[in-house]
Amino acid sequence: MDELDIKVYAYRWIVLAAFMVITVLNQLLWITFAPITSDAAAFYGTSDLVIGLLSMSFMLVYILFVLPSAWVIDTWGLYAAVSIGAVLTALGAVGRGIFASDLTLVFISQIAIALGQPFILGSITKLAARWFPLSERGNASGLGTLAMYLGILGGMILTPVLTLRYEIKGMLVIYGIAALAAAGLFLITAREKPPTPPCLPGHDERTLMFEGLKSMIRQKDFILLLIIFFIGLGMFNAVTTWIEVIVRPRGFSISQAGVLGGLMLVGGIIGALIMPMISDKLRRRKPFIILALAGLIPGLAGVTFATNYRLLLVSGFVFGFFLLSSGPIGFQYGAEITHPAPEGTSNSLLLVMGQISGIVFIFTMELLKSPTTGSMTPSLLGLISLMVVCLMLSFFLKESLVSGSS
Repeated sequence: MDELDIKVYAYRWIVLAAFMVITVLNQLLWITFAPITSDAAAFYGTSDLVIGLLSMSFMLVYILFVLPSAWVIDTWGLYAAVSIGAVLTALGAVGRGIFASDLTLVFISQIAIALGQPFILGSITKLAARWFPLSERGNASGLGTLAMYLGILGGMILTPVLTLRYEIKGMLVIYGIAALAAAGLFLITAREKPPTPPCLPGHDERTLMFEGLKSMIRQKDFILLLIIFFIGLGMFNAVTTWIEVIVRPRGFSISQAGVLGGLMLVGGIIGALIMPMISDKLRRRKPFIILALAGLIPGLAGVTFATNYRLLLVSGFVFGFFLLSSGPIGFQYGAEITHPAPEGTSNSLLLVMGQISGIVFIFTMELLKSPTTGSMTPSLLGLISLMVVCLMLSFFLKESLVSGSS
């Protein structure tokens, strides 16, 4: 029996689509206040830092709840875990709309949305394994990860537009209705798994979470992958947080910084569509991880030094294309090399590394910022050096036997 004999179901695309919609909304709600920080600070009569904490809370909550959510994903299953995340997302979003004028209640509602995040994001590879054959899992993970990028991009674009037209309260009410609809869509249409597994016998067997966790931390390749995610994902969180501050000393405006951030995400969206598909077709993960790490370094260098606007935009696109396309391939590689450990555990561990390092990098970059010019060049040079280290480490990874099998 080979993969050609395995029955797959067209309904897998409906489940994936419903998952992507709630993922888009969850990430959009995370980034809501970032593009309107000054307006939100004025509306609530507080500081930019407090508004920034509305987004930062997601990283802190993820770190605290990553293991409990991974246990739920791997023990209760895909449908139960994502449903919990969807309901928390919807309740928090509706709460923000109802209590839009009260910062304390908005903050509590934001925490509810943040609690839902690990249940949703940690389920990407679980969904791929439950519904998709091996030849499509990288692409399925890529589309699930793509939804994260679409949510961030949508929040950056839509929030200022909706705020100008409906003010902050109206914008939060609209997002609450959208989140409620997205949660309902998932609860109604999604299913735990197809009638028959989409893989060969044995590939759907999983160990218990804590047994899988112990086996993961003993695997050299997975430890290397954790280090790569710690640096790479943390760098993305830090660079996107400080994008306007990074380019301001070179004379670029807020709107130009916004276009740069948008192009980084557009590049990542395109990369997340193309690279995992090719990786699936060739049944290889390692070469694409190496390519992504090598390709993002010149892009990051351009973001660090470019004084020409066009060069800056090209650099941002290249940086986003390679960095963000590596995410879904890395998630799938991690799930494959740790098999039969649960996918939710490996996925959640990789994501939490980026949450921890994101907080560290964000505060370190602010601490090392030049007091006279505001330049963050020394920090960016440090990040470039760390990415070179990641590139060197990637050559020591072994190819996934699961992706290379037939």
